[in-house]
Amino acid sequence: MKLTFSVAMCTFNGSRFLPAQLRSIAEQTRLPDEVVICDDGSSDGSDAIGDAFAGTAPFPVRMWRNQTTFGVTANFEKAISLCESSIVVLADQDDVWYRHKLTVMENALLAADEIVAVFSDADLIDDRSQPAHRRLWESFSFSRREQKRFFGGDALRVLIKHPVVTGATMAFRRNLLDRLLPIPAGQMHDTWLAFLLAASGRILPIAEPLMQYRRHQSQQIGPGLQSFRERRLRAQCTGPDFYLGEARHFREIQQRLEKQRTCFPYAECALREIENKIAHRERRATLPRNNAARISVVIREIFNRGYWRYSQGWQSAAKDLAGLTAKQKTAMLQQRTDAQR
Repeated sequence: MKLTFSVAMCTFNGSRFLPAQLRSIAEQTRLPDEVVICDDGSSDGSDAIGDAFAGTAPFPVRMWRNQTTFGVTANFEKAISLCESSIVVLADQDDVWYRHKLTVMENALLAADEIVAVFSDADLIDDRSQPAHRRLWESFSFSRREQKRFFGGDALRVLIKHPVVTGATMAFRRNLLDRLLPIPAGQMHDTWLAFLLAASGRILPIAEPLMQYRRHQSQQIGPGLQSFRERRLRAQCTGPDFYLGEARHFREIQQRLEKQRTCFPYAECALREIENKIAHRERRATLPRNNAARISVVIREIFNRGYWRYSQGWQSAAKDLAGLTAKQKTAMLQQRTDAQR
């Protein structure tokens, strides 16, 4: 079966890095069949760079300019909707692809019809294109155990715990768009797409880095936290608002699955995991102030393995037992910072 590839790229004031990314796409050993660039109202000439690229690229390039600023998720939704090939490959404006990226993705997708999407690891670079000597998966703790679960077809139970699929590294089958779009406002496009794709079929991780993922201060979405200390500080400051917000996001996924249940082969498993995730997060968000009642809830979540299936295990259980609110923890962290000045 022959595959065709559309690259869906979003631009917004990315003129500093955009030429290098476009050049890396034009130098692929397996060229895309088209590139769709959606510009979200750039004021730095990013759209002009896209126009110039369209005049020299060895494949069709279509430029689309949004009349108003959509934001990252809606802009990607627009770019995806304009793609015409059998495979949609997402691209950020500030990364650099290795020349064999599309070749490796094509071979992976041709391996089995049940593979609905692939995503890869990446090498991290900074705003000066210097290597960070770290990889993307490492940066957000996508462990070898979780990678094995993905390879074994158990992506849903990984994704229900935490998102590990970065949109810029993803390619998926376009014939699934009717169940993926539209993406609700407030959702992260890669998280939304990855979970619904996992409910549709097999997502294959590619452990080889296929690109350089740029990490810099002006990027709209980053690849994850960089150190254990950063992850620990964020966990300390995470509280009820975060848990309830996450529950709301999963309810929107739940609604899509229920509305199109017959389209998703793994809908029942996905819905079951979502219901359990929401219940776990809501229990954490509404822990009683009374110590005895709080301990009872935490112990129940320990015994039903909720902390390990939907949070961070003993670390999350210990945090809930401590009983401090996110606001109190933020104040405590601020006091520590002030004391160090």
